[in-house]
Amino acid sequence: MTTFQDNLEKYAELAVKVGINIQPNQTLIVRTPLTAVDYVRLVAKKAYEAGAKHVQIIWDDEQITKTKYELAPDEAFNEFPEWLAKGYEELAESGAAFLSITGSNPDLLKDADPERVSNAAKASGKAMAGFRSYVMADKISWSIVAVPSVEWAEKVFPDAKGEEAVQKLWDAIFAATRIHNEDPVADWKSHLANLDEKMVALNEKHYEALHYTAEGTDLTIELPESHLWVSGGSTNKDGVDFVANMPTEEVFTSAKKTGVNGTVSSTKPLNYGGTIIDNFSLTFKDGKVVDFKAEQGEATLQRLLDSDEGARYIGEVALVPHKSPISDTNILFYNTLFDENASNHLAIGSAYAFCIEGGKEMSKEELEKNGLNTSNTHVDFMIGSSDMNIDGIKKDGTREPVFRDGNWAF
Repeated sequence: MTTFQDNLEKYAELAVKVGINIQPNQTLIVRTPLTAVDYVRLVAKKAYEAGAKHVQIIWDDEQITKTKYELAPDEAFNEFPEWLAKGYEELAESGAAFLSITGSNPDLLKDADPERVSNAAKASGKAMAGFRSYVMADKISWSIVAVPSVEWAEKVFPDAKGEEAVQKLWDAIFAATRIHNEDPVADWKSHLANLDEKMVALNEKHYEALHYTAEGTDLTIELPESHLWVSGGSTNKDGVDFVANMPTEEVFTSAKKTGVNGTVSSTKPLNYGGTIIDNFSLTFKDGKVVDFKAEQGEATLQRLLDSDEGARYIGEVALVPHKSPISDTNILFYNTLFDENASNHLAIGSAYAFCIEGGKEMSKEELEKNGLNTSNTHVDFMIGSSDMNIDGIKKDGTREPVFRDGNWAF
């Protein structure tokens, strides 16, 4: 009989061998909440067994974070440790791999001053811009996995408490990441191959634009002339494969910065920096958000959109069928890693450089010239539903069904 510990071991192995795909003598940087300590120890063990040279852990503590928002002076939220940002850049330049573990309390900062949350995000985004350029161009291997906290688990399963809620969330995470299968590593390789089939088909179509329609949504997104669709698997500058999000169900590309017009409505809550933004809509003209509204978290949404010039433009366009292993659970995770892989989604802010031909080697100015948005932020939000239709529009104006009733039409 498979035990919880067996599944945890497989989950750690999956993160190391598929997510990061650690290489001999490579350094692994793990950023994690304190609540994931047992899992992190397994990750370190698996990494060293696979030949890692160093495994360095950067710990986050939610209680200290909350205390800072309650007691620190205002100017503290306009600063970010320069030594930490430079350290990330140096590690990236040296070829280190980066694993992030998510699992924070979605309501951690619900009572915090939205301006403090916004200022902290701006400071971090600006300071980490150099490191982010490595991430957005897939120059390094990086991956995100999740480990439950009690607070997160109780948010997802409000009828359960404490350890019962945590165990239910673990079961959901294991199911979403295929851990229950006999050989998750092999199963993931098969899953990535299936995503690649959709990627190839979309690249062969070379649509000029996509037109989205659903309740509260009528949006047209033009695509850059040299755009490329990418699937869940990635390859770094050294030719090493990795998987950035575990789980992943998406095929994605970049929007043409000035080519987004219409209105789009969210279909799932967005957990942004410990604050929930829910039931919101964005209206675009010539690529830019010109109007918005939200039933919850509107002040936070406004500050997000105002964080820099690029935050009002779309960077990422991602297609995810409504019928998928994560969506079929009917669980609202309140965590973008999972919710974005149960739903078509967009991202405001920076586009991925590798989503256009030759983009990995382009400067910021060259990316902008080729139609991509640049920003110090990149925030995904969910727009998919069972009634969403998407048409692909070709250069001659003809239309083809890409999605019907929330699922692939081909």
